[in-house]
Amino acid sequence: MKTTYLFTLACLLTLSIGHTSDEKNKKGVEALTPELRALLQQEMQSIETAMKDMVSHQASGDFEIIEQLASQIENSFILKQNLSVEQMHQLHTLLPEDFLQQDQQFHYYAGMLQHVAANKKSELVAFYSAKLLESCGSCHQAHAKHRFPQFNQSNETTQHNH
Repeated sequence: MKTTYLFTLACLLTLSIGHTSDEKNKKGVEALTPELRALLQQEMQSIETAMKDMVSHQASGDFEIIEQLASQIENSFILKQNLSVEQMHQLHTLLPEDFLQQDQQFHYYAGMLQHVAANKKSELVAFYSAKLLESCGSCHQAHAKHRFPQFNQSNETTQHNH
């Protein structure tokens, strides 16, 4: 009986140690707390909706709405308004430097889109809209393959062999 108890205890300890090391091995977005990941996902959904809306407003020349949407993207819909100091620290320490740089570039493009929409520069609105979309794909490919497995498939099919 004592041997069975010790064996069971040893198994449980091994499982809990393995689980702890798995948690420590998580990287990037996967290392964030569930609450912070949920906020980030809400932010991404807000951006996706805004970008889809911008397409129809761009086609109709409604620069004022594009300017407003770009401003909301630049200033973050949810994250800046709802993050605690601790959560902001967590974002900056757990996310890779490349992720943070890509995020900064994305918000820069959103600011430029806001600016060119305010000046009713349709060609530049199209340009910065495309840069925003390109930034999304680039970041997702580098940091969110767990959410967008198609990027893994596209790498395999686009490699050219002679």
